[in-house]
Amino acid sequence: MASPKIAYIGIGANLGDRRANCKAAVRMLETSGLVRITACSGWYETEPLVPNGTDSTRVNKFINGAVKIETALGPKELLGLLKKIETSLGRDLSAQKWASRRIDLDILFYDDVVMSADELTIPHPELHKRLFVLEPLCDIAPAFIHPVIGKTVAVLKEELI
Repeated sequence: MASPKIAYIGIGANLGDRRANCKAAVRMLETSGLVRITACSGWYETEPLVPNGTDSTRVNKFINGAVKIETALGPKELLGLLKKIETSLGRDLSAQKWASRRIDLDILFYDDVVMSADELTIPHPELHKRLFVLEPLCDIAPAFIHPVIGKTVAVLKEELI
């Protein structure tokens, strides 16, 4: 049997009981039998990312975190599991990109894989520009090197501060 792959998942929510939604997603990952969580970041309240021209004070703040997992699933199968969890927690996957959400799960890194497909890009294409991703990721993987940019998560975070 092949050794498990290491992946990092970003978790966020800005509707309902945001922290409870995030913790429920972590529990569902744990109980899926398809992944093993090996580290969990702290939880951070963050400002929403909104498109230009949108009043961010009219959008709920997010709770964001990240987990490190081991899995035998491939990247697309892992994405399928994340979408299933999002749907079961009440996320409307047909909502527009900037819509508020009960839960948001993103593959940030999957080992040192670099891939781009219609439904999935790894590493997450914007993670190096988002403090709300880098801060929790730095809790659990400060020395992980971004396979495209070649800098550690800690350095990427420092560059944004």
